[in-house]
Amino acid sequence: MDASSFSFYTYFDTLINVKKDHTMKNKEFKSLFMLMINMFVIMMGIGLVIPILPYYVEAFGASSFELGLLIAVFSFMQFLLAPFWGKMSDKYGRKPLIAIGMFGFAGAEFIFAFATDLWMLFLSRMLAGSFGSAIMPAAMAYVSDRTSPEKRGHGMGMLGAAMALGIVFGPGVGGWLAEVSLALPFLFAGVAATLAGIFSLFLLPESLSKEKRAELALTADHSNQFVQMWQAIKSPVGFLLLLVFGLSFGLANFQTIFGMYALHQFNYSPSQVGFIMVLVGVIGAVAQGGLVGRLTLRFGDERVVLGALLLSGVGYVVMMLAFDLPTVILTTCLFFLGNSILRPAVNTMISKLAGDRQGMIMGLNNSFLSLGNVVGAMLAGLMFEWSMYLPYSMGALTMFIAFIATVYWLAKRKQAIKSTA
Repeated sequence: MDASSFSFYTYFDTLINVKKDHTMKNKEFKSLFMLMINMFVIMMGIGLVIPILPYYVEAFGASSFELGLLIAVFSFMQFLLAPFWGKMSDKYGRKPLIAIGMFGFAGAEFIFAFATDLWMLFLSRMLAGSFGSAIMPAAMAYVSDRTSPEKRGHGMGMLGAAMALGIVFGPGVGGWLAEVSLALPFLFAGVAATLAGIFSLFLLPESLSKEKRAELALTADHSNQFVQMWQAIKSPVGFLLLLVFGLSFGLANFQTIFGMYALHQFNYSPSQVGFIMVLVGVIGAVAQGGLVGRLTLRFGDERVVLGALLLSGVGYVVMMLAFDLPTVILTTCLFFLGNSILRPAVNTMISKLAGDRQGMIMGLNNSFLSLGNVVGAMLAGLMFEWSMYLPYSMGALTMFIAFIATVYWLAKRKQAIKSTA
C-alpha cells in the first residue's frame, strides 16, 4: 500500500472510530464528512503548489522574493475578505458561502493552469485567496453550530485532519502530475473543487436556522475590519488571535521555501518534494484526526497548545540538521506532528470564547492567520536570498516566543478567574 492509500485508510478508520466513540448522530456525521471533503479539496489545491511553484518561478525568470509574493498575495486576499465572508455566513447561512467559495476557487485553479505570464499567476492566486477565504470560517462556524462545547474539539480536529491530509496529498498529486505537464495539477484541482461545490450545494444541509440568522443580524457589527481586529485584540479572545498570527507567521517560513530549499539544498525534483510531503503529512493527518480530541480531553486545551508549541519549535531546529532523504523525512515529521496538533487546539479555545458570534470570530481568526502568512511568506522569500537556513531559524524563534507568551497569558487568566470567583 502506497503512502497516499495509507493516509486515506487511516483517515477513514479514524472517522469511524470517532463516530463510534462519541456517538455522533448520523446526520451530523454526514455533514461533517462533507465539510471535510471540501476542506480536503481546498487544501489539496493549495498544497499542490508547493512542489511546482519554484519551477514555475524559475521558468518565468522570477526570484525567491517573487515566490514569496505569490504565496503572500493569496493570504493577503484572505486577510481582506475573511471577515466579510464570516459576517455573510452569519447573515445568509454557512452552506451558500461554502458553495460560492468552492466554485470561485475552481475558477482560480483553471486560470493558473492556462497562465502564460507571471501576472496571470498573481491573478489566479488573488482569486484563489478571495474565494478560499469564504470556506474556512464558514466550515468552522458550521462545526460550532452542530457540536456541543465538549465535543467541539473532536469536530475541529476532524476538519484539521482533512486540511492536513489535503495539504499533504496536494504536493503528491502536484509532483506526480507535473511530470506530465505543469498545468495538469491545476486542472485536476479545478475539476475537484467544482464537483465539491455541486455536492455541497445539493447535499449539505444548512446548520444555521433562519431564526438564529435574524437574531445575529440584530446584533451584527458593521464596523470595518481593522476596527474589528483592534476590538477583538482587546476582547477575551484577543491573545489567541495574536497567537494565531504568530503561528501562521512561523509556519509560512516553512511552507514558502520548502520547495525552493529542497531544490537548492538537495536538487530534488517536483515529484520527490511531493513524495516527501505525502510521507510526512501522514503524521499530521493521523495526529489531527486521532490525537487532538483525545489529548484535549485528557490534558486540556492549554497543555496541548503548550506542548505543541514546544514540539514545533524543536522541529524547526532539527530540520536544519537534515542531510539526506531519511533525515529530511524524520525531522519534517517531527515538525508536522507539533504543528498539526497545535492549530485545531487553538481553534477550539477560540471557539469556546467566541460565544454566539462564531461566524464573525472565525472570520477574524482567518484574517489573523492570513496576515501572518502574508508577512511570513514575504520575509521568508527575502531571507532565503540571504541564507536558506534563515527562514527556519525565524520559524523556530517565533514558536519559542509564542510558548513563553502563552505561559504568561494562561497564568494571568487563571489569576483573573480566581479573583472573580
